[in-house]
Amino acid sequence: MSDDRLDDVLRAVARIDPVDEREAESITELQLQCARLDAPFDETADPVHLTASAFIVGERGTVLHRHLKLGIWVQPGGHIDEGERAPAAALREASEETGLSVAHPPEGPSLLHVDVHPGPAGHTHLDLRYVLLAPDSEPSPPPEESQEVLWCSFPDALERADPGLHGALQRLEETWRSHHAQWRVIVETMAREESSNE
Repeated sequence: MSDDRLDDVLRAVARIDPVDEREAESITELQLQCARLDAPFDETADPVHLTASAFIVGERGTVLHRHLKLGIWVQPGGHIDEGERAPAAALREASEETGLSVAHPPEGPSLLHVDVHPGPAGHTHLDLRYVLLAPDSEPSPPPEESQEVLWCSFPDALERADPGLHGALQRLEETWRSHHAQWRVIVETMAREESSNE
């Protein structure tokens, strides 16, 4: 049975121009695995599955957190719930793990990067990495999530993050700069709405 969620993912992945050899290999691996897997969104169906994560961006740079299980600095993200679309999973995970108000860009979900990497418990994650916008608020993760969550300038993020993120972070900075005029307005509007709700 066809899953239109997977069709959407594969179309978005096919549009990516890989930033480096690692991403090119990840795209090929994701496409091969998705052709093999009966339930690519289901973390319990196979040790290899799709995940969704978010590069949160704003005037202060981007948000990283120290992963509770892996101990490395990465973007927020996680597994995709049953019936959930990957962009919605990225939005949910980012909000849950950082406590920030986040939103997809006004033009709609933007798949920034793809990476295949080992996850906890012997899993392999086919990670779909989306861009999300956020105002400059301080992160406020709930107690069950990593408490080490912070805004980083782009140079600091490159220095702090797991080396596997470097290509994605460079693309993120380029994307932020090229959309800055439009996205800044959205981020400022989000900040005003957040202030009025306090």
